Amino acid sequence: MKVVYVVTRSDEIGGAQIHVRDLAARLSRKGHEVIVVAGGNGLLFEHLQQLNIPYYRLPSLIRPIRPVKELEALYHLIRLLRRECPDLVSLHSSKSGLLGRIASFPAKAPAVFTAHGWAFTEGTPRMPRLFYMALEKMAAPLARRLITVSRFDRELAQECRVGKPEQLITIHNGMPDIAEELLATPEKEPVRMVMVARFSGQKDHQTLLQALAQIGTSQEWSLELIGTGPGREEVARQVRDLGFEDRVEFAGEVDDVAQRLAHGQLFILTSNWEGLPRSIIEAMRAGLPVVASDVGGVSEMVRDGENGFLVEPGNVEQLSERLRELMADSELRKRMGRRSRECYEKGFRFEEMVENTLEVYRAVVDEARGKDKKRKKLPTE
Repeated sequence: MKVVYVVTRSDEIGGAQIHVRDLAARLSRKGHEVIVVAGGNGLLFEHLQQLNIPYYRLPSLIRPIRPVKELEALYHLIRLLRRECPDLVSLHSSKSGLLGRIASFPAKAPAVFTAHGWAFTEGTPRMPRLFYMALEKMAAPLARRLITVSRFDRELAQECRVGKPEQLITIHNGMPDIAEELLATPEKEPVRMVMVARFSGQKDHQTLLQALAQIGTSQEWSLELIGTGPGREEVARQVRDLGFEDRVEFAGEVDDVAQRLAHGQLFILTSNWEGLPRSIIEAMRAGLPVVASDVGGVSEMVRDGENGFLVEPGNVEQLSERLRELMADSELRKRMGRRSRECYEKGFRFEEMVENTLEVYRAVVDEARGKDKKRKKLPTE
């Protein structure tokens, strides 16, 4: 099978990029032919080069909405798909998902779109939400399948009438396992908290810092913030204003997240909206208790009171209370960390995700070939 993957950005290694990179690598090892297409010129291409996976850079494929750039990207994408003649086009992230579905039609290549959290999900501003919902409704018929990474997103699509029920299928994200030495020891003292998140409007570092301000220095703790983004300086200013410079570390964008989680005792993800955050899967894989905002598909990973705590988005008092509870109880952290690891093993292994995804790909390719054969027979019948 020949698969062309399309993702909007290459200059950041977020959930969609990791998903595409890892899937492409595994399919390649299984003997399939894969090509990755992305905009920008960043880390993703470096990773693909190391993995010997062919890729195309599409300079006009950018995240901001620019009509001229969109038309240019669409033109080049159609040409590329016609030249490569893939059995299937696998699309990831909103912009490439829309353009890729349009391009796949004249290229006569069946498309599958994976929504890594809908752009019209709850918590996003109202006007952009309505705009993206309308676009997804129009684009949905151009895909053979719409994969959602959480049941929450599948139900949201059905509620908003995006796609037909038979198009929608949920496949939870999965991640490759780690070596035993990278398992965390959540019972250790003092407590080191870790949050892996881009500094952007989607994530809510401010609520976390306000919650920690309520705890103050009455307990010994430290916090590592992993990620980059436009809001970093504002968060750094808030850290300085609170006098937490010696307790909060800004790690930036790193490629050793698993090693850093291994040295943590507690994982936190405060968000305004989510799909199915891969960072939580990484934390569960490491055996860490998780405290996260109850948004999107987070509750499909974090079972409140079992492997961590769910908190209302923006609820400073509730978050502060849960953090105090975990900081003060090493046995609770240990027990919840063990449950996290069990949750990862039962439902979020990479191998299971790959097989479920391949099953969808094969079904789509078989359907397309069947319809093509019928179409070719018509003139002679």
